[in-house]
Amino acid sequence: QVQLVESGGGLVQAGGSLRLSCAASGRAFSSSAMGWFRQAPGKEREFVAAISWSGGSTNSADSVKGRFTISGDNAKNTMYLQMNSLKPEDTAVYYCAATARFSSNYYTSRATGYDYWGQGTQVTVSS
Repeated sequence: QVQLVESGGGLVQAGGSLRLSCAASGRAFSSSAMGWFRQAPGKEREFVAAISWSGGSTNSADSVKGRFTISGDNAKNTMYLQMNSLKPEDTAVYYCAATARFSSNYYTSRATGYDYWGQGTQVTVSS
C-alpha cells in the first residue's frame, strides 16, 4: 500500500506564498513521476505541475507558469510546490499524485496517468 500525504496548505492573502509538500510512504515504491493537481468547487480536477525523475524534467500549466515551481527528491519520494504571487483563482484543494508507469509530459499532465493520490490539502487565497 502506497500512501501520499500532502501538507502546507492554508489561508493566504492575494500576492502571498505557500509551499506544499508531498511525501510517499508504504511498501517499496519507486515512482517515475509525481505531480500536483487541483480542484476548485464546482470545477473539474486540473493539472498544475509535474516532475519526472528521469532527467528531472518538469512541466506546468500555463496558468501557473512563472509563479509556481515544482521540485522534489526521488530518493526520498518527496515533492514540493512553491507557490508565489497567489491569486484568488488559485483557491482549490491541491492533490499530490504519483505514477510508476509514465514519465512523459503527455501522460504526467493527465490525471489518468497516475496510480496513487493523496487526500488533498486546501489552499485558500483571499482577495
